[in-house]
Amino acid sequence: MHRNKSRGMFEELAHFRHKLRKFLRFSEDAARACGITPQQQQLMLGIAGFTGTGRANISEIAEFLQEKHNSVVGLVDRAVQGGLVRRAEDTEDRRVVVVTLTQRGEDILKRLSLLHHEEVKRLRRDFWSAEAEQHAERTTSRGREPSRSVEHSAN
Repeated sequence: MHRNKSRGMFEELAHFRHKLRKFLRFSEDAARACGITPQQQQLMLGIAGFTGTGRANISEIAEFLQEKHNSVVGLVDRAVQGGLVRRAEDTEDRRVVVVTLTQRGEDILKRLSLLHHEEVKRLRRDFWSAEAEQHAERTTSRGREPSRSVEHSAN
């Protein structure tokens, strides 16, 4: 019994990881098709959405990207050169660098976000249908009729 549970867990995690990787590949390809790097897309998304203000400082971007401060500075430098973002000193604390999107950056991010939103909706449907199928298989294998609702684990 323990082996079957482990195998089921491994299969579930493998399928989830596969779908996650497919989404990441989709995202990377979409960014490149718009003429930017995947890292620049993530940078712009973090600036536009992470703080809820449409702007972010280097520390906030580093947290969003889970990168080191100096790596983010280099990424921001390249995005400034590419006309995607602008950098300015914070009006309250001149030691803080605030980054915002340029119009070009905002236009590209809007286009990419629409594509990603549709892909996320598709993946959400795939996840729900796969989870429902797995639940039905587990229930049927125990000799009961499959229920119409999907059970969710708190873990």
